[in-house]
Amino acid sequence: MSGGTDSSAAAAMLVDQGYEVIGLTAHMWKDGSRCCSLEDVERARKVCSYLDIRHYVVNAQEIFTDKIVDPFVEAYAAGRTPSPCIYCNSFVKFGFLVDRALQLNCDYLATGHYAGVEKQADGKYHLLSAKDPNKDQSYFLHRLNQKQLAFLLFPLADLPKPEVKAYSKERGLPIVPRGESQDLCFIEEGRLAEFVEQRDPSVVKKGEIHDPDGNVVGHHNGLHRFTVGQRGKLGIALGERMYVKRLDKENNVVEVAPRPGVMQVACALDEVHWISGDEPEGELRCEVRPRYRSNGALANVRFAGGGKADVVFDEPQFALTPGQAAVFYKDGEVLGGGWIDEAS
Repeated sequence: MSGGTDSSAAAAMLVDQGYEVIGLTAHMWKDGSRCCSLEDVERARKVCSYLDIRHYVVNAQEIFTDKIVDPFVEAYAAGRTPSPCIYCNSFVKFGFLVDRALQLNCDYLATGHYAGVEKQADGKYHLLSAKDPNKDQSYFLHRLNQKQLAFLLFPLADLPKPEVKAYSKERGLPIVPRGESQDLCFIEEGRLAEFVEQRDPSVVKKGEIHDPDGNVVGHHNGLHRFTVGQRGKLGIALGERMYVKRLDKENNVVEVAPRPGVMQVACALDEVHWISGDEPEGELRCEVRPRYRSNGALANVRFAGGGKADVVFDEPQFALTPGQAAVFYKDGEVLGGGWIDEAS
């Protein structure tokens, strides 16, 4: 529980359904962050007090630093764009907290995520998209396994956000509204580059910016300040809109190109994970989302063994970004996904 609308509403709904509910909050990071600070602990405590349920706070700072923050910095230092929320769900929210819930003799762990889980006729648990496409968070959960899914409840799976807000208001939950920022919860807004530099000063390294012909058109102060697909804040003026096409770590070069030059039809994936636990045979035809806000695009997924796969899209995609996740969907179900290693 973070004390926000979604986790508070999920707890209240379960209380209303007759469950014995325990509030569990992980303190993951320092004050001033979002979603994992002492401020959230106090917000969650107020909601639990209102619902008359027990509230426990667990210290997750060590695992959060080791599994989320340090790899995040390492990825940026390597010229990649990481997805820390996916790692956090795998290792902290549905790893560390599941262990704590079991220690409290709980039968389930419930969260305010917008996603669905269902045990089907094959005896396996399936991860489903939320009914509200604008809030669906199943993309961030694609690395969960059968053991985790069997222990999870998602009370908001079938509800649109406006209904959740209306329920919270009607229920009188003592929630202090705050904006839904797209920035990372453990970094102050607009200070990503500074955060990375503080934890790894070696990333501050001057380099060149090259156009599609290899001409030097500008300079930069570190690859961590850029991401593939970025258009603004490039510090160059070439008479047409330019986007970051590639971050060349070996030569410390930012490559830029017009939008057509950043369109790609294929990408190689590493550490591919299947929710069922079984890799499909042959080639998979499905929708692939190469980023969270993507609607998904039809593609063929070819398995290369060793957790590797190649994705070939029917239509070119914008800025397939190394370090981001490509997630496989079919008929509203999440099958799995992998990390984009290289695009072409």
